[in-house]
Amino acid sequence: MNRSKTNLLLAALTVLGILLTSCEKDEGTNTIPQGTKKTVTGEISENTLWAAEDTIFLDGFVYVKPGVTLTIEPGTIIKGISDTKACLIVERGAKIEANGTAQKPIVFTSDKPAGERKPGDWAGIIICGKAPINQTGGEAEIEGGTGATFGGSDPNDNSGTLHYVRIEFAGYEVSNGNEINGLTLGGVGSGTTIEYVQVSFGRDDSFEWFGGTVNAKYLVSYRAGDDDFDTDNGFSGNVQFGFILRGPEEADKTDASNGFESDNDASGSSNSPLTSAKFSNITILGPYATKDQQNVNPNHKYGLRLRRNTRLSLYNSIIAGFNTGLYIEGPSKNLYNTANGPEIKNCIMAGMIKNYNVKTDGSSLTEQEYDAMFTNGNNTLFDENSQLKISNSWNWGNVNPLPESGSPVLNGASFEGLTGFEQVSFRGAFGSTNWTAQWCNWDPQNTAY
Repeated sequence: MNRSKTNLLLAALTVLGILLTSCEKDEGTNTIPQGTKKTVTGEISENTLWAAEDTIFLDGFVYVKPGVTLTIEPGTIIKGISDTKACLIVERGAKIEANGTAQKPIVFTSDKPAGERKPGDWAGIIICGKAPINQTGGEAEIEGGTGATFGGSDPNDNSGTLHYVRIEFAGYEVSNGNEINGLTLGGVGSGTTIEYVQVSFGRDDSFEWFGGTVNAKYLVSYRAGDDDFDTDNGFSGNVQFGFILRGPEEADKTDASNGFESDNDASGSSNSPLTSAKFSNITILGPYATKDQQNVNPNHKYGLRLRRNTRLSLYNSIIAGFNTGLYIEGPSKNLYNTANGPEIKNCIMAGMIKNYNVKTDGSSLTEQEYDAMFTNGNNTLFDENSQLKISNSWNWGNVNPLPESGSPVLNGASFEGLTGFEQVSFRGAFGSTNWTAQWCNWDPQNTAY
């Protein structure tokens, strides 16, 4: 080869090397080479980008370390490797920026092929922040055996963004009462954005908040194994527009499975901050599309289980299709809809096998006291789900959550005395707009990823 051709070849190789180097790193951010299957394990210790062209596999506990931002492109698929306790843990001081779109949601799911996935194939997502919690000392180790710590003194702490994200087939039980949920939020602050997140076919809770001040909108819990929304340790954020649909067969193996479960803490203390979150425009649908629904797991229990000194409030919402609608127990039982107490207001309850859980030992309200409290909150009771005119919401696998024409849920909302909520006229999660369209998946078991 003559000298001129050799020089041209060397020049071309040099340019190619520069281009490859620039593709691999961009201003200090690690970028996975395009079109690859990448297994991630251990610690993410520098700013990292997961690209949509790639498939990410989580192997065991994966920690985003303090000071580090993990950025995930719209449309990225992340698979937890089965039997490795695959879990993404965003530590205090770290950030996740998962900004999907309705057309290109970010999906966390099982690594198993379509038709073989099951709840608990992988562990889930844990985000830890520096916002206040009510555990002694102001911080604690999060459930799940990861060793991650949550809590602090900054209510405005920012752990990043989850926007148009799906979490499927997650959940891991270390021991009874010590689990990893679909999405666990520990001491997460109000600077964090949580919007348009669907958790489906989780082995444990779909969403659990341990303290913190984070607000959230447009949440979906679909066919959860245990509770759909679980609040503890002083959670005090606002959550608006949530859709819960339980499947007849999916329920916890050993514990009651509920739409909402709320405690101040595990002992029912008065430790502050109190669990005082406010939820509005939530549609909470149990496994009974009708009262004669077949094949319902007997561990499906309550639409709302409010216990252990909680102060959680619920407004402008629908609770329907459960074995029992409402159970308020322990120190919380005499607080609801009293002066300066927590509230259940302008809600609709329908289609229950029984409306209230009444204990004869005095640990709950009596039937008459439940009725008086419910009526005092301007709430409405219907005997059958059909009276709500939302029957297509129970089309498991092909859900249409919009109310039909003439539905009583299309009006009756009130936001008197409330701040921080979008004011709408309808009760429940939906008026005339189906905000689950495009990005939610009602049949992830048979989706090819």
